[in-house]
Amino acid sequence: MPLFRLSLLALACLVAASTVAPAQPSPLLRLQQQIPLPGVEGRIDHLSVDRSSRRVFLSELGNGTVEAIDLAHGRRAGQIHGLKEPQGVLYALANSTLYVATGGDGMVRSYDSHSLQMLKSMPLGDDADNVRYDAAHNTVLVGYGTGGLAELGLDLSRRGDTRLPAHPESFQLTSDGQRAWINLPRHMSIALADLPHHTAQASWARPGCLANFPMALDEAHHRVFVVCRMPAQLVELDSSTGTVLQHIPTVGTADDLFYDAARSLLYVIGGEGYVDVVRVAANGSLSSAAHVPTPPGTRTGLLVPQWNQLLVVAPHHGADPARLLVYGLPAQ
Repeated sequence: MPLFRLSLLALACLVAASTVAPAQPSPLLRLQQQIPLPGVEGRIDHLSVDRSSRRVFLSELGNGTVEAIDLAHGRRAGQIHGLKEPQGVLYALANSTLYVATGGDGMVRSYDSHSLQMLKSMPLGDDADNVRYDAAHNTVLVGYGTGGLAELGLDLSRRGDTRLPAHPESFQLTSDGQRAWINLPRHMSIALADLPHHTAQASWARPGCLANFPMALDEAHHRVFVVCRMPAQLVELDSSTGTVLQHIPTVGTADDLFYDAARSLLYVIGGEGYVDVVRVAANGSLSSAAHVPTPPGTRTGLLVPQWNQLLVVAPHHGADPARLLVYGLPAQ
């Protein structure tokens, strides 16, 4: 997911504009566990979990692998090898199946989540990326190509497509599966999709900054949160109108963002070297709560509310191997 090319002068200005306070340890996130991932090289992309068995699935994009981690025993449980840039990964409880989207060949593949044996594959065309499960319709949604959101059955049968003007990055669904908000960084906008009709308002909202990759949804309070990389900002929008309500500086090169409804907190995971914890007030006002240090290049993870944990993945850096970091969340 490359950044936009800017002149050196413009980039320097943007970096200066996004400067935040130095990272400091915080009781809001307590490091509970570190699981080494020996032999894993390069960038690590998105995660999914099987909550019942406490397994974590990692898309190891640069390594060409998907990894299963047994969190209860703190060890590797298996790997899928030979993949071309695995990006999105989804564990579906409905059929205990793992779905993997690979950007290098534009494929979506399903696997038995225990044996990790491939079940089926479906070509999407190019750059298969983020994967989401629509529980209301028991379908899998995958962003791909120069502008598409594919709707697939659990057997990977093609159900429909929503056309978009640019490649989709993070997207979030309403619980009823009727709508989706979709980041379109190359279009410098956020699309609002009508999923049953496979249509989208491509210019529904413009966040006022560039490279909008991560997204989170607070459906109960009609808010969409988006993180831009240029400059590094957290943007809050009204999900009914697309109006920008607030924006504050945040960690650089973020690739994942999560809203913790129980604690009214946002977690922004960025490669600049920390997780930015942001408090959301009852009126929607945003304020920085903590900058929790992380290893360099760490920019993806997963919030698991049922475990009261935030999972963060650090790539191999220097003498330190790639590893899964497990943070405990504060008491409610």
